[in-house]
Amino acid sequence: MEAIRILLADDHPIVREGYLRLLERQPALSVVAEASDGEAALAAFVAHAPDIVLMDLSMPGTGGLAAVEAILARAPHARIIVVSMHQGAIFAQKAMAAGAMGFVSKSSPPEELVSAIAKVMSGRRALSADVAQEVAQTSLGNGDIASLTRRELEILQHLVRGMSGRAIAKSLGLSAKTIQNNLSLVRTKLDATGDADLVLKAQRAGLTQSD
Repeated sequence: MEAIRILLADDHPIVREGYLRLLERQPALSVVAEASDGEAALAAFVAHAPDIVLMDLSMPGTGGLAAVEAILARAPHARIIVVSMHQGAIFAQKAMAAGAMGFVSKSSPPEELVSAIAKVMSGRRALSADVAQEVAQTSLGNGDIASLTRRELEILQHLVRGMSGRAIAKSLGLSAKTIQNNLSLVRTKLDATGDADLVLKAQRAGLTQSD
């Protein structure tokens, strides 16, 4: 039986080395390529056609979520597992919405990553236990944070950090009216009564000031 061929994408060399040692202890797994950002991950995917992609979310330049979308646009049946320091439900939901088949937090036991690879290879979705618990416990009223567009999510992240609408507009190079319109849409989607309620719902979904 041929080994499962893996592309490893993470911008931290020490993290990649740790994954490499873990995965190559498994006789059925083989790391065939590494990448330190989203663009390199796409190029490596094209060059090596791996069976599984392990993708970090937070990388310089083209981030992991954009890389997931770019890979799937080229190869719709690609099997991608996001491996992230974030374990909030929002990140897992956004990754799955982008087309990833699995989400494993970096704080998970090593065997959970190995198990996720096996599940995804068999065509099933996979969440590490801590992320699955977050997803199960997340309640956002009648709304769903995964329904937010990338721009809406970005604005919400700034709001959670305590920024005013005017400050968000300046940071993103948008008009204050555009920010208010987007926040109004976000409040509607998440069934929030106001900005304070919006921030509370976002925090319950795992979106924190440091994200």
